[in-house]
Amino acid sequence: MSPGTDSTTPPDSDRLRAVLVTGLSGAGKSSAMKALEDLGYETIDNVPLSLLTAVLSPEADRTAQGIAINVDSRSRGFATDQFLRRIATLRDRPDLDLQVLFLDCSEVVLAQRYTETRRLHPMAQGRPVTDGIALEQQLMHDVRDDADEVIDTTLLSTNDLKRLIAGRFPLDEHIGLSVTVMSFSFKKGVPREADLVLDVRFLANPHWVLELRPGTGRDAQVAAHIVADPAFAEFDERVTGLLGFLVPLYRREGKSYLTIAFGCTGGRHRSVFMAERIGRVLREGGHRVTVIHRDTVFA
Repeated sequence: MSPGTDSTTPPDSDRLRAVLVTGLSGAGKSSAMKALEDLGYETIDNVPLSLLTAVLSPEADRTAQGIAINVDSRSRGFATDQFLRRIATLRDRPDLDLQVLFLDCSEVVLAQRYTETRRLHPMAQGRPVTDGIALEQQLMHDVRDDADEVIDTTLLSTNDLKRLIAGRFPLDEHIGLSVTVMSFSFKKGVPREADLVLDVRFLANPHWVLELRPGTGRDAQVAAHIVADPAFAEFDERVTGLLGFLVPLYRREGKSYLTIAFGCTGGRHRSVFMAERIGRVLREGGHRVTVIHRDTVFA
């Protein structure tokens, strides 16, 4: 018997992997469910709260390795206190590996999404969209605080969200640490999901070189300009050494996800270069890594 297990707890391979997807309307729950389906999860949308326990019953007939269930404010019989009680009970099940994923988004972007699609917010009930958003934020506040994982989709593209989901909820190797390395622009805000944030605005900025400005941190000439900065070599050595020390410790302690974010002014040159570089270094070290460039679109 391995350390940390007992006769009443099945090994991880025998536990049903379940992801309960919840969050704010318009924050990307449908995209998250589709991404989980693509990974091989059996997906069930908008399950009434009263049926949640039955759907996850050990006697339920299923062949998939994992199941993803959407329960949110639209679900029949939804109430925050009842939801949290049911989740607490399910987390105690030895045969179940349950994680609650909460999709969040800023009020401004949610309102913009509803305006663009001309959809009605489920909680607006004839009032302005912003009223419905505010009501749902209040209703889901404690659910967000109780979630195992929160993803803020305010500045994420659908493809970036899918990459995050794939990195954090794989069925084939979900035991261990999944590392996401992200680039971002400080002008648009620090990623809320970041565990470690590194500011690289002190490095030489390719933006001020006219022939380099249209490029990105993926381009060889841009990379050469950054590497030529006298401060780069020592910074790179210190960062790779720090992460080489920390990441195995996070893995040893059982942390499932680690997000490392590199930020610069525009999120196009220095942060992109460092995210690509550190992602490559961590992969070479045997870690499972997803690289995301939040604020740069590549042709």
